[in-house]
Amino acid sequence: MSPITVVEGRRLSLTNLDKVLYPETGTTKGEVLHYCTTTAGPLLSHLRDRPLSFLRYPDGPDGQRFFTKNVPPGAPSWVKTCEVPHSTSGPTRQVLLQDLPSLVWAANLVVELHTPQWTCRAPGIADRLVFDLDPGAPATIVECCTAAQWLHDRLAADGLEVHAKTSGAKGLHLVVPVEPVPAERTTAYAKALAVEAAAALPELVVHKMTKTLRPGKVFIDFSQNAAAKTTAAAYTLRARDTPTVSAPVTWDEIADCTDPQQLTFLFGEIAPRLARHGDLLAPLLDPDRARPLPAARPSRARATPQRSRSARDSP
Repeated sequence: MSPITVVEGRRLSLTNLDKVLYPETGTTKGEVLHYCTTTAGPLLSHLRDRPLSFLRYPDGPDGQRFFTKNVPPGAPSWVKTCEVPHSTSGPTRQVLLQDLPSLVWAANLVVELHTPQWTCRAPGIADRLVFDLDPGAPATIVECCTAAQWLHDRLAADGLEVHAKTSGAKGLHLVVPVEPVPAERTTAYAKALAVEAAAALPELVVHKMTKTLRPGKVFIDFSQNAAAKTTAAAYTLRARDTPTVSAPVTWDEIADCTDPQQLTFLFGEIAPRLARHGDLLAPLLDPDRARPLPAARPSRARATPQRSRSARDSP
């Protein structure tokens, strides 16, 4: 019989807690649930009001993996959901993780958590802008850091505040709080900057997804700003060989990165980082930090910015 746990008054049946999900590290499902509960504060804050898409991997990253946006069968009646419009299939219902019992329920399914750049209060109206920096081998996150610094300075020139996290896979995510605007506009703006970055850093950056262009370069994926797209949430575990996390990082860490391992964080490293830095993405939750998206204008190449350490943001 599966153990019954009561979480904030909600009864949950937790299954297979001794099951090894990550053979390389011996990490069990019970340890994954423990991570989610101990990181629930910042994790839930970045999930709040955002309809969830789940990448499920119940047998670990080497087993079957499948992506779902619909509410999973058997979801408790107290798990909140929201209606999400879709241009082709009509509206569907997706999960909202608003509290600890809901998070533990989802963690028991073994999932990566992915969110759009908008909330259920205003579907398709973005309050965040995102750039997914994806390195093509032999490039790594080290090359992503160079591209990230260029984008940091370019966004700052437009009056925008940018925050960074690892993807938990190979690259970096840059996230910018913006005043609410249709996702079409954030997508167009992000594309213009990706094209500009590719012109300014032609030996490093590509803005097209074409696979033949990507070896040894950083692909700046702007498409995740589209209303129908999602991005791995901050602090989510990833379905990789080891239990890596999409972890917020400082700009000094980005500037100092010379080896991919410097920006690879396993789930056991997150609590000490939170104790040391707090939630580095907390400014995204403050509506007063959002700035208006600049008016569209033709993209232009810029010289690669040269920044001294003193000019970087402090951790």
